[in-house]
Amino acid sequence: MVEKHFLQILAEETPSVNKAFFDLVESIEKDSGLDAKTVQLVYIGISAHKGVDGAVAAHAGYAKKAGATRDEVRGAVLVSLITTGVAGISSCLAAALNAYDNA
Repeated sequence: MVEKHFLQILAEETPSVNKAFFDLVESIEKDSGLDAKTVQLVYIGISAHKGVDGAVAAHAGYAKKAGATRDEVRGAVLVSLITTGVAGISSCLAAALNAYDNA
């Protein structure tokens, strides 16, 4: 049996919280002063810093669709090497590049 992703559970169990969360995300993206590509690259870098390879992979695809190059996605992950050491890239670099290549 495949486990449900937390966002799927959030949507099923607490639809109003799910809507509020995505409304907040939309507001931040709209009012950030950043273009869509930059928002995705920032998200990748922060997620890599935290070692969240699933988020890195998801947002690598979004970044590609927003016009990011493979080098930019790789660079967003590599920046985490400065802030968190090898932990950020050990699980996230492959996830980012595989997702980018398959998006």
